[in-house]
Amino acid sequence: MASNKLQRVIIDTDPGVDDAQAIVFALRLGAFQIDAVTTVFGNCPVETSTRNARTLLELCMVDGVPIFMGAGAPLVRPPPEKFGRIVHGDNGFGDHPTPEPAYPLSPGDAAVEMARLVADNPGEITILALGPLTNVATAIRLEPTFVKRVKRIILMGGVVRGPGNVGPFSTANIRNDPEAAHIVFGSGADVTMVGQDVTRHVRIEPPLIQAIRDHDSSIATLIGEITRFYEKAYASSDLEPHLKGFPVHDLLVMVYAVAPELFETEQLLVKIETTGTETLGMTVADFRHKPAGDPNVTVCTKAKAREILDWYRLVIVSS
Repeated sequence: MASNKLQRVIIDTDPGVDDAQAIVFALRLGAFQIDAVTTVFGNCPVETSTRNARTLLELCMVDGVPIFMGAGAPLVRPPPEKFGRIVHGDNGFGDHPTPEPAYPLSPGDAAVEMARLVADNPGEITILALGPLTNVATAIRLEPTFVKRVKRIILMGGVVRGPGNVGPFSTANIRNDPEAAHIVFGSGADVTMVGQDVTRHVRIEPPLIQAIRDHDSSIATLIGEITRFYEKAYASSDLEPHLKGFPVHDLLVMVYAVAPELFETEQLLVKIETTGTETLGMTVADFRHKPAGDPNVTVCTKAKAREILDWYRLVIVSS
């Protein structure tokens, strides 16, 4: 599935149980040259997401990938009161304790470093955005050439069909900073949206998570432990009671980057609602035959769940 040539990427993330699984998959896949990991608030405060990112890179024995801490709050709004505690716990890792990582935090601001790397490497770097888009929007504002020089932006968030997860029409990554999403979606960059109306149907069910928990590697052990809280949250709440297992939303960004053939897509005009009450953060897709503007986003509409999960299992428990 993956090309022999490594894709240069920046992973912008707020780990986060599903972020953690996506990051580990990306690190072990061998398809990416990771120029940086940038952190943002979202599933947890940015200080916590940064610690978790350092833990993951240390666990995967990565060397030399800089981690830059980024935005701790939206562009114009206060940070979320509860973050993602209902599904990620207080520490972003489902309340599973981990030792303080030795992996270093690099000096510098995430958005500044993202803007610099993209400007210095035109057409080379893809942004894999797993959290709110605050860092990405700030990089666009900071660097006038960013939109023309970034290769593409692949993001997890939004819905075009079906309900949101934090509102009737909105998902956490977009609603946590709708103004940032508005900037990114309207920037003119090559943007692909992997929305939760797709990701929620790619779910880890008991046989797969048990296979991970039965594996004796340190990576599988961590995933097995941090997903216990997450699994229980989906099983005992009203999040998605009609669906079995639990989703691994952010994984699909990594998979799309290397195997877009596992997805169906449409080119759509998508705008971000920034003023509504019930609709704040809605990704408004124009499905009309003659939309009120040119398409600006590649929208994933379906994913091959079985193939994706089989690949995930192979990567996580292969050694």
